[in-house]
Amino acid sequence: MRRMVAETRVHPADLILPAFVREGISEPVAIESMPGVVQHTRDTLKKAALEAVEAGVSGIMLFGVPLDEKKDAVGTPGTDPDGILQVAIRDVRAEVGDELIVMSDVCLDETTDHGHCGVLDAQGRVDNDATLERYAEMAQVQADAGAHVLGPSGMMDGQVGVIRDALDQTGHEDVAILAYTAKYSSAFYGPFREAVASSLKGDRKTYQQDPANVRESLRELALDLEEGADMVMVKPAGPYLDVLARVAAEVDVPVAAYQISGEYSMVEAAAQRGWIDRDKAMMETLAGIKRAGASMILTYWAVEAARQLRLS
Repeated sequence: MRRMVAETRVHPADLILPAFVREGISEPVAIESMPGVVQHTRDTLKKAALEAVEAGVSGIMLFGVPLDEKKDAVGTPGTDPDGILQVAIRDVRAEVGDELIVMSDVCLDETTDHGHCGVLDAQGRVDNDATLERYAEMAQVQADAGAHVLGPSGMMDGQVGVIRDALDQTGHEDVAILAYTAKYSSAFYGPFREAVASSLKGDRKTYQQDPANVRESLRELALDLEEGADMVMVKPAGPYLDVLARVAAEVDVPVAAYQISGEYSMVEAAAQRGWIDRDKAMMETLAGIKRAGASMILTYWAVEAARQLRLS
């Protein structure tokens, strides 16, 4: 009876799997703060992509982790056609073709030696306009590698417009943009920093949003849509369901929500201590995100949840 009258249903096709690929490793490396999640080798990433296809997941969002010695002040691995992220995009496309939407992260934080999402000026501040030039280059090489969707996550002013222009001018008009529209300066990113071997010192409060604000997110939403975003995202998901609901009510484009590392790890940690039922908590969090208005959910449980949904 409950299943028959359910108002909200999560479907495998709603789910997107974030995945990390690390340069220079021969075996997957477990991420200690994210039980069950690994930094993939190129080969295990291809296997993970196939598993996502078989489970009915719609997409995979790729993050590349270059060798530390290749990182520099301007994030050169991010625009090198042979950088780990670009190589991984080509690998996954060769493995699954168009059966899985291949998404890629357009941001410099994984590739800079200072760990910020942009280029720094002489005073150590993020230079918005200099960063946009790098994002345009990143967008081109990722599109050349075969990404279907680009996810600019750095929260620079004007990033969507610059990337859209770069794509259109290089013959990539069909590559879509998933804008990280409302990306908050959150305490829940902690485990992700381990996942991407971040070099960050300090915080990102000068360009990520204040957790106290909602109207700011709606302003960012209007700007991203004006600049040509095809889809928009709220990140994190769980602590910002009210923002997600507001964004979903405002737009007629698809809305994504990213269930981030800290959200995932809290459930896993509590379940390991026997304090909660892991599987039920997993599915309940996803239902809550969908109920709030997300049409797409990025979650580290994507494949596992999809398999459970297909059996239910």
